[in-house]
Amino acid sequence: MGRLPRAVAADGRLGDLVADGAIAGAVGSAALNMATYLDMTVRARPASSTPEESARRLTAALHVGLGPEARAANRRSGLGPLLGYATGVLCGAVFTAVGLRRLPAPVAAGLFGAGLMAATDGVMTALGVTDPRRWSPTDWISDAVPHLVYGVAAVATLHQLGARRGGPDRAASRGRGRRR
Repeated sequence: MGRLPRAVAADGRLGDLVADGAIAGAVGSAALNMATYLDMTVRARPASSTPEESARRLTAALHVGLGPEARAANRRSGLGPLLGYATGVLCGAVFTAVGLRRLPAPVAAGLFGAGLMAATDGVMTALGVTDPRRWSPTDWISDAVPHLVYGVAAVATLHQLGARRGGPDRAASRGRGRRR
């Protein structure tokens, strides 16, 4: 069996890392949505239909019935954003557990945001909801900026949670400087 990555401490702290990452992912997801709503307000652009369409295609691919069409449409309008939050929380937990939080904050924020953007856009592309190859520069900016906001909010949250525990890398740094 291989050793645990250095970012994942073998002293029982994995649960703390995953919980902190999930919290950071939830905060990042809320910040992403606020940035998106601000963009919609400033540019007077309509809401995107991609969350609901993603929910429609995903439930169809998984053969999950959502009931009669009138009810299914309502369920998709709730399920789309819920899937977005679930993805943000899961990515926050995973990115934290693999150690991205230990990078310099600007780098970590960029990687958190880019990682979430790749995950969400990758799924939507695989489902045939969107094709990033056909996006305009404005489309790319409209997608990238909220994801960067996610990264900044997630990393700031991780920093705050780590500081409350006695340092952002307390579990990972235990034992440094000592010879065994």
